[in-house]
Amino acid sequence: MPIVPVMSMLNSMSMRKRASMLVGLDIFSWYLSLALFLALRYIDNSDSTPWTRGLIGASLAAAVHVLVGSGLWLYRGRYRIGSKDEAVALSITVGFTFAVILLAVASSGFVRLLPLSTVVAGSVLALFGAVGSRVLIRIARENSVHRNGSQPAIIFGAGSAGIQLIENMLNDPNSPFTPVALLDDNAALRNMRIRGVDVSGSRNDVVQVARRTGAKALVIAVTNGSSELYRVLNSQAQEIGLDVKTLPPLSSILDGRVGIQQLSDINLSDVLGRQVIETNTNLVAEYLKGKRVLVTGAGGSIGSELCRQIAAFSPESLIMLDRDESALHGLQLSMTGRALLDSKDLVLADIRDLGRLNEIFSLHKPQVVFHAAALKHLPMLESAPAEAWKTNVVGTFNVLSAAKATQVEVFVNISTDKAADPQSVLGYSKRIAERITASFGQGHHGRYVSVRFGNVLGSRGSVLTTFADQIARGGPVTVTHPEVTRYFMTIPEAVQLVLQAAAFGDNGDALVLEMGTPVKIVEVAQQLISLSNRKVDIEFTGLRPGEKMHEDLTSASENSLTTEHHLIQRVSVEPLVESLEIISTSDVSVDHVSLMREMVMKS
Repeated sequence: MPIVPVMSMLNSMSMRKRASMLVGLDIFSWYLSLALFLALRYIDNSDSTPWTRGLIGASLAAAVHVLVGSGLWLYRGRYRIGSKDEAVALSITVGFTFAVILLAVASSGFVRLLPLSTVVAGSVLALFGAVGSRVLIRIARENSVHRNGSQPAIIFGAGSAGIQLIENMLNDPNSPFTPVALLDDNAALRNMRIRGVDVSGSRNDVVQVARRTGAKALVIAVTNGSSELYRVLNSQAQEIGLDVKTLPPLSSILDGRVGIQQLSDINLSDVLGRQVIETNTNLVAEYLKGKRVLVTGAGGSIGSELCRQIAAFSPESLIMLDRDESALHGLQLSMTGRALLDSKDLVLADIRDLGRLNEIFSLHKPQVVFHAAALKHLPMLESAPAEAWKTNVVGTFNVLSAAKATQVEVFVNISTDKAADPQSVLGYSKRIAERITASFGQGHHGRYVSVRFGNVLGSRGSVLTTFADQIARGGPVTVTHPEVTRYFMTIPEAVQLVLQAAAFGDNGDALVLEMGTPVKIVEVAQQLISLSNRKVDIEFTGLRPGEKMHEDLTSASENSLTTEHHLIQRVSVEPLVESLEIISTSDVSVDHVSLMREMVMKS
């Protein structure tokens, strides 16, 4: 009978039928083993007596084996067929059976039941027979179970995650993948075979191995891979048309086992690559729990996520301030499932209005403030620098003034990497905001810090949403320059950084996330186009005024120092004291670009 139908029959067996089959295999192993060695022992003896005694001995051995095996749950589905655990249980069972037969042979009534050599050799062969038959069943099952529509897949990662994933694929009859090759960058694993799957190369061999094996998918079986790893693997997979799947971070695999159910499509965050931030929740809870917290710009991408994460730390109150009533409507809906806009924790106000801010701070008396309100679109601010001045500079000054008047304990200013050696209106305005924050921290009982990070994936108006919209329209996707690079992070990651920074930042600090390797914007565009499965052209438009080819996280004059968190560095920001009087005058009628540039350069 062909092996595939046989294995199909085995897979569909009831537990009772499977147990009967395994019992039969073990009994047959004992009878065959003892009979073989009896035949060798009495090859020249025509007397039937040894065979009669041998039959009795084999029956006793089979009975003891089945009895002990039942006690160890060998026939009740405890062990996967052909597994190491089952082999150990079989060894114990055969060992106990051997001891019983040996005692029987040594007793006076059974002195001549079986020769000692037959008992020893027969037990060893019986063990090999019992284990070997199960291994053959397992091999046959694994070779036959994936014939119906499963894709041949290359697994990258021969570590514990990769091994568990291969076992899951081989043992799950519904697995969509069959492993045909392993890849790993560890040269010591080269030419190793794991569960019948060869380690065939490194990250640079995807195309070659795929062509040789006929693979249709690439599964990245590492739980915290670097951005470079994902980009190299994804690029090769795209070249040859492989489907790419990844595992989530190990911390999110709740059952501790790596299985097919955890696989997901590779996404932009994987390719851009970010080391997952581990927030010290105890430190964060220490300054948020039971406190009055106010967030400006609460309706924005960063502000709204801040509100959601802060709410989880049980503050006494959370005041959400924004000038955009629609944004507040959406925020309340996302947090409470209702949006009646009648809650006192929603505050409609513009940070340009100092009187209104003083009124709000006096009423709510916040102890912790997260200042996320800002104008952030670089090209627009280049054409309207006065607006950047009014919101990012004067607005920040107003929030800080209101905070100081009510003795806020912790003030966190949300900044940007464009504030490091700024060349744009946005950069100038945010750098000044950092320096103003440092100024207010001088001689104040609280902690006034800034947090500086790069582009945020998925925020309103980010390159991600722009590209997605262009792709949906059929293109072209516009990129300024083929070599331009940027740092990227996710919204939840940015917010975790902000919360963590407030826990240990000192007055005058700007805290900077270690953001890894900058990513070419054109690679982001190419990845999004690939994920869309559409043919869309990329058009290069040239750098716009104020844009850098490559962003910096720190200025050339700044020295980065370590903090309590291994992914966060800090730099000292020089206070801007002498210019505070100019900033507090809202009707300044000057060249704002020149004014801001001068203030940035002033020491």
